[in-house]
Amino acid sequence: MFLYNHFNINEKGHLCMDGVDTVDIAKTFGTPLYVISRKYIEDAINEYHRIMRANFGDNYTIAYASKALSAKFIYDIIKDMSVHADVVSGGEIYTALAGGMKAENLHFHGGNKTRNEIGYALSVGIGSFVIDNFQEIAIINDLAKAKNITANVILRVKPGVDAHTHEFIQTGKEDTKFGFGIKDGKAFEALNAIISSENLNLIGIHCHIGSQLLESKPFAMAGGIMADFMAEIREKYGITLPHLIMGGGFGVKYTYSDKPESLDDMIKNMADAIKSSCAKNNFPLPHITIEPGRSVVAPSGITLYEVGTVKELPGIRNYVSVDGGMTDNPRYALYDARYECVIADRAGENRDYLATIAGKCCESGDLVTKDIYIQKPQPGDILAVFTTGAYNFSMASNYNKTPRPPLVLIENGKPVLKVRGETYEDLIRLEI
Repeated sequence: MFLYNHFNINEKGHLCMDGVDTVDIAKTFGTPLYVISRKYIEDAINEYHRIMRANFGDNYTIAYASKALSAKFIYDIIKDMSVHADVVSGGEIYTALAGGMKAENLHFHGGNKTRNEIGYALSVGIGSFVIDNFQEIAIINDLAKAKNITANVILRVKPGVDAHTHEFIQTGKEDTKFGFGIKDGKAFEALNAIISSENLNLIGIHCHIGSQLLESKPFAMAGGIMADFMAEIREKYGITLPHLIMGGGFGVKYTYSDKPESLDDMIKNMADAIKSSCAKNNFPLPHITIEPGRSVVAPSGITLYEVGTVKELPGIRNYVSVDGGMTDNPRYALYDARYECVIADRAGENRDYLATIAGKCCESGDLVTKDIYIQKPQPGDILAVFTTGAYNFSMASNYNKTPRPPLVLIENGKPVLKVRGETYEDLIRLEI
């Protein structure tokens, strides 16, 4: 009945998550409200460990993609599960460290790392920098030299693979702002610059072809291309790089029409392509890192709203307005995202009411999802939107001076407040 098996319906007909009544959670903490399952996150990470170990033995690393959901509680969960983290800003570095992560297990990504961020990362002992442009090669080298240290760096490469996803989240094609191209020779120019830099230590290469990928073929193609490129680097420079990071982007089910390939197949096909290339080129199998984010946290989360107005336009559309919207979930506005929803108070009833879920902002594009079947709503109902654990909390804003919602983590059968909701006072706290 549900997309994921950590949901069920209790004897009251209410939606439950990890056995906890979501209507009761909404009454206790208010709405809008993010609710996250700790058990789902832990199970997802353990599943990645199982699959990676089956394909690479102990020669792998899982690095959680922080941009999906960066908060102290996430790092507190993963730090003891043999998981690293990729971070894309000084703020994510700070949050990861505050959550208990070791700086040596952080990989600093980003297309325009500022000089201050780079200096901060060096000062805390960041594990590695993923190089994305020529300017940061010089900046990292200069700042490392000033501190009399050597910085580990990894080159981000564009393998030129079409990821078959929304154009805004394709990142591995030639026409993308991320990384260096192989075909146009820019990757070799960057390698020359890194190798000639006194305080940089090149340890590997990286690619990330896109997000919300539902099939394995693009991963396999990218794996073969990257492994071939490592062999080409050895031939040209006499360097056998030890690390290959294949990024993340593993897709999840947002709606019943989404049919992602199994993680077993996704990773096995990628592994087979890498191993085939290494065998062909007599190249030792590198240490493989993957960077899942969405697939770890998106299904773990729901957002709870209270239904406000219901506006029926005969022959056109039924608008069901909730007390949140694009301020806590901008993905519809960004990607035309779609979700499954239920009225949590009557989750066992038939979903036969075609609704468009509208937010409360004064913005025509403020929708949560469009043309989805739910139970017939009434003002005061609790609406649960599934698969919102990724890129909702992280992207939330204060548009229309709207306070950002609290976040609750379900652990050991109880809802625990992990992020308090903002107050009106918080909205002007930094104003002078």
